Amino acid sequence: MFVRLTISAMILLGLGGCGSIDSQYQLLQNVPQKTEKSIAVKGNIEYHILPQDRLKIVFYRDPQQSAEVSTPELGQEMNREGILVNTQGYVILPLIGKVKVAGLTQTQAADRITQRLKKYLNTPSVYVEVLNKRIYVLGEVKKPGVVKLDKEKMTLFEAIAFSGDLTDHAVRDNIIILSHDPQKGLVVRSVDLTDFRKIKYASLMLHPNDIVYVQPDGWKEFRVKADNFTAPFETLTKIAAPFVTLKYLSN
Repeated sequence: MFVRLTISAMILLGLGGCGSIDSQYQLLQNVPQKTEKSIAVKGNIEYHILPQDRLKIVFYRDPQQSAEVSTPELGQEMNREGILVNTQGYVILPLIGKVKVAGLTQTQAADRITQRLKKYLNTPSVYVEVLNKRIYVLGEVKKPGVVKLDKEKMTLFEAIAFSGDLTDHAVRDNIIILSHDPQKGLVVRSVDLTDFRKIKYASLMLHPNDIVYVQPDGWKEFRVKADNFTAPFETLTKIAAPFVTLKYLSN
C-alpha cells in the first residue's frame, strides 16, 4: 500500500510540475492569442505554378496541320505522370524546348506555350493542369495526411470530411490554418467552428499547399503526460512481479 501511495504521489507531483511547461505533444504553441482571425484568403485567387510542381500538358492536334510539322505527341499528354517543373521554373517540351512557367497560373502557362507553338503550328491548342495540388491536414482528425485537390480550392469542411471527421479530442473553436501569401509570406489564421455567427465563407476557403492543424484538447494532453510518467513504473512493476511472487511463496 505504501508503495502504491508513493508512486501515485510521484505521478501527481510530476504532472503538477509540468503544468507550467509547454507540452511536447501539442504543435504551434507559440501562435499568439490574437491569431489573425480576421484574415481571410480571397476565394478568387488562382493557383500559381511553383518549381517542383508536376504539370499535365496536352497538345491538341490541328486537323488541318500538314504532316511535315506534326509530331506523335500532338493530341496526347506529354507524360502521364506529369512534366516536372525544374528548380529554375522551366519545363522542356517538344518543338519549342524550354518554357518558363513558374509564377504563372495554369491558364497563363497554357497561353504562353500556345504562343510559342504558333511558330510551328497553324492553330495550336494547349491544356495545362497542376497534378500535385494538395492540402495537408494534421492533428486531431481520424485520417491525418494529404488531401489531393482536383480543383483550385476546397473548404475547411471538405478537408475535414476527406480526413474522416474530427476526433473526440479535437479543439473545435481554434483550428489553425497556415497559408503562404506571395506578399506577406506565411499567414496564420484561426477558425472557430463552434459559433455560426463567427464563420465567414471566405475564412473557410483552403488553397493548394495550405496546412490545417486541429489541436488536441487538455484531456488528451493530460492522458499523454500521464502515460509518459506511468510507463516507467509499469515496466518496473512487470520486472519486479516474479521476485515479489517468489518472496510471497517462500513465506
